[in-house]
Amino acid sequence: MAYETFAFVYDEIMDETLYDQWLAFTKRHLTKGQENILELACGTGDLAVKFAEEGYQVTGLDLSEEMLTIASQRGIEADLAIQWIQGDMLDLKDIGTYQAVTCYSDSLCYMKNAEDVVKVFQGVFDLLEKDGTFIFDVHSTYQIDQVFPEYSFHDQTEEFAFLWDSYPGEEPHSIEHFLTFFVKKGELFERFDELHQERTYSLNTYQVMLAEVGFSFEVFADFEDENPKENSQRWFFVCHKS
Repeated sequence: MAYETFAFVYDEIMDETLYDQWLAFTKRHLTKGQENILELACGTGDLAVKFAEEGYQVTGLDLSEEMLTIASQRGIEADLAIQWIQGDMLDLKDIGTYQAVTCYSDSLCYMKNAEDVVKVFQGVFDLLEKDGTFIFDVHSTYQIDQVFPEYSFHDQTEEFAFLWDSYPGEEPHSIEHFLTFFVKKGELFERFDELHQERTYSLNTYQVMLAEVGFSFEVFADFEDENPKENSQRWFFVCHKS
């Protein structure tokens, strides 16, 4: 899929209000003076731009060169100085140190196993400055096990059609999202198919992994500063390198 097409698709299916909620949550939980932020899995740069507009010094990292091409253009159009790095969350060496790191949009749920999640946690811990903050979100087990299975969403406009169907994965607390896009090209529609596989873990498992790395942390849910409930859909972790 050409990156121009992917940008159109990605931005069409994302709920833009989520970026404002991630921004607000981050601002509430960063301490005064934490202005140098690394945003992991920055995608097409929407949140990085919002951070920069708020006065933060921002670096965005993403695995996709195509995503970063779009993000870079978005930063230029906003006349903002944002650094972009093509890289893998599993290898965060030699990219500098930061006062804060964020990883949103359940990006950690794309890690293949718990060992990879711990590797990301360790990489973040190592590059954080003393008293640094790491904030991330993941799907809850309730979301993966109860909400997503058999989920189906279809949408269309004159230029675009989107089909999203989800089914339980093979691993515990895992889900597979089958995505089909139809994008208008001239008089015809071009089809693109993607498979997204996500996996989460129990709240206790995340807490054990973070503690093993050396983080102290607080846990919240669904963009609010409240403890997770049985039916919370998204868990938020605010972690400190003390």
